[in-house]
Amino acid sequence: MKQLRAIRGMNDLLPTQSPVWQYVESTLSELFARYGYSEIRTPMLESTHLFARAVGEATDIVEKEMYTFDDKSGDSVTLRPEGTAGTVRAAIQNSLLSLPQRLWYFGPMFRYERPQKGRLRQFHQFGVEVFGINGPDIDAEMLMMTARIWKQLGVSEHVTLQLNSLGNSDSRAAYRDALVEYLSARKDQLDEDSQRRLERNPLRILDSKNAQTQELLTDAPCLLDFLDEESKSHFEQLRALLDAAGVVYEVNPRLVRGLDYYGKTVFEWVTDSLGAQGTVCAGGRYDGLVEQMGGKPTPGVGFGLGVERLVLLLETLEVLPDSLDQQVDAYLVAVGNVQSAALTAAEQVRSELPWLRLQTHCGGGSFKSQMKKADKSNADYALIIGEDEAAAGQVTVKPLRTGAEQQTVALADVAKMLQA
Repeated sequence: MKQLRAIRGMNDLLPTQSPVWQYVESTLSELFARYGYSEIRTPMLESTHLFARAVGEATDIVEKEMYTFDDKSGDSVTLRPEGTAGTVRAAIQNSLLSLPQRLWYFGPMFRYERPQKGRLRQFHQFGVEVFGINGPDIDAEMLMMTARIWKQLGVSEHVTLQLNSLGNSDSRAAYRDALVEYLSARKDQLDEDSQRRLERNPLRILDSKNAQTQELLTDAPCLLDFLDEESKSHFEQLRALLDAAGVVYEVNPRLVRGLDYYGKTVFEWVTDSLGAQGTVCAGGRYDGLVEQMGGKPTPGVGFGLGVERLVLLLETLEVLPDSLDQQVDAYLVAVGNVQSAALTAAEQVRSELPWLRLQTHCGGGSFKSQMKKADKSNADYALIIGEDEAAAGQVTVKPLRTGAEQQTVALADVAKMLQA
């Protein structure tokens, strides 16, 4: 019989790995709450038209990477490749946009691309979206919030903020024409992928990883020279706010995003601590997207943060808390015919100490084998109940890490002792 295996690029998250993910998830969700953001959860499956309309038909995502199929009704549906489009759809459909909204989400996204280090076909992403706020102050606060994420996780020295402005649609169109004119005269020097993009999505050539193409772009027109006055003012104010807050950044005039809906501010937090430079968080403004998707004109700004790559960065830099290795605080050893007493005692301790992670041994076994399992659990204490302890209503508390003496105390005093 053929062995069943996970689909390539869609990995299991094993119990040894989940503590790191829980640490990242709790750190970010608590931080977003501190900034006044509310969680939204949208479906993983949406109408294909949603992404073609929002993300852009000429993007790599829509052209090559989406998991799309017809459902039993004959409707074309797609596993979400990113989170912004679904969040905008939900905000419009549920009439959330009459007031400014600060939203965050977390969950799996799906793109069919070559699996590699920190990049999978099913990947997980935190996203933040803000609707209804026009000024550069919300852009600045969002970047300050991401800077705080890196500080809290201990990776501030290993990530760099790159910043750019794409201007409005008119200034982008003017720049697009100038860029196409420049590159068309040098088309034979472009790599194959850039030649294809020249016809449909020329701004993406700026993001090419091909060294020869990047060298060719050295003398290309600069996007910042084409900015309209409003976008230029917005960008200058944003930079002033970041400078005042001490947020360090680099202006990268070649920075574009792979999605059509971006305008004005775009940014990426990048790291070279994983080998080749990689993006761990990216986003920007999309002031026209809500109207494009059928809603009233509403400004928007947001970012996505890939959890796989962030976890890889934390592990590579060895900045994870030591406490993540410990999943159990205490391990209850039950020796002899004491299962009922042991389970009852464990429930009493859990009721008195809700924070305590207490694992009760089940399945029998000798005292020696149970103590080995208690030690292997990395628990700080073994709580031992044998037939003598059960009869006397007592528990022996044995420290496993400090070398201190074990003590036998009344069951009613166990919680007090552990608390101390």
